[in-house]
Amino acid sequence: MITQTDKARIVDEIRASNLKGRALEQRIVELLSELSTYSSNFIYRLEGDTLVLDAFTGEATEHTRIPVGRGVCGTAVAENANQLIEDVSKLENYLCCSLKTKSEIVVLIRRDGEIIGQIDIDGHEIGAFDKSDEAFLEELAAILADRWE
Repeated sequence: MITQTDKARIVDEIRASNLKGRALEQRIVELLSELSTYSSNFIYRLEGDTLVLDAFTGEATEHTRIPVGRGVCGTAVAENANQLIEDVSKLENYLCCSLKTKSEIVVLIRRDGEIIGQIDIDGHEIGAFDKSDEAFLEELAAILADRWE
C-alpha cells in the first residue's frame, strides 16, 4: 500500500528540485515507478488535437500519439476532466497499452485554465487508484504546469 508519507516525499523532492520541462517530467515518472501500484507511468503533452508522449517508465507503449477523444487519455481532454478508471475491461473506448493493465488514472495538467498535458498511470490491479491518488497527482500536475517548457 502506498502511504501519504511516500506521496509527500515525492512531492517534496519535486518541489525542491530545479528541474524543468522534459527533465522534470522524466524525474517525476521515475519517482512514480517506485510506488507499488503505479505499474506504468506516462506524461503526455497536448499538441493541437493530439496527445504526444513526452516521458514514461514501465512498459513501453505503442500509443505515443493519441487523438483527443480516444481512450482514457483522449477522453480526459475531450471531457476536460480527470479519469479514475477502476476496471479498464468495462470500457468500450479503451486503448490497451499492456494486457497486464487493469486500472488507470489520468490527471490533466493545466496552465491558466488550458489543458497542456496529462499524467497517465496504469495499474496491474483492479481498483489500484482512488481519490487520494488523484489529489497527489494533481499536486505534481500543478508543479509541472509551473515549469512546463
